Amino acid sequence: MNALFEKVAVGIRGFIDFFHPLFQRFIPLQTFRYLIAGGVNTLLGLLVYFFCYQYLFRETVIDFGFYAFKAHSASLFGSFLITFPIGFFFARYVVFDNSFLRVRIQLFRYLMICLFNLVLNYLLLKTFVELLGWHAVIAQVITVLLVVAFSYIAQRNFSFQSKKKQTNC
Repeated sequence: MNALFEKVAVGIRGFIDFFHPLFQRFIPLQTFRYLIAGGVNTLLGLLVYFFCYQYLFRETVIDFGFYAFKAHSASLFGSFLITFPIGFFFARYVVFDNSFLRVRIQLFRYLMICLFNLVLNYLLLKTFVELLGWHAVIAQVITVLLVVAFSYIAQRNFSFQSKKKQTNC
């Protein structure tokens, strides 16, 4: 399975890297890969969210007995279930392909960062809209930019480290 992932990743990296010369004066290759792969995954997440909200859950409440999800919350969960593994694939095999960490460590760290980002997104949006009175769309755009910037730094330096840290004795 790993060989299949590598072959697919080589093709995706080749496609993304083909366009990088147009932007190489402005952005490093790894950051460019992150923007393209993350952008594709974000767009997929929005499409899955829309499909779930409009057609699957049809604006109803999904009651599990112990907790009831409104359609927008259930759609967010559905979107996360699809985009989480795809995002991990992009991060591990396309963007941060030179990491020395084991896959299970990367996966656990990636999950932690994703969950933190979800909470961070919620808190920033709530602060910008409810406390500062910003327009919701502007607040969401700024929130996404902040969360994506944090996510890139966290994934690069924590989830998918590419060199071992030096210790001074």
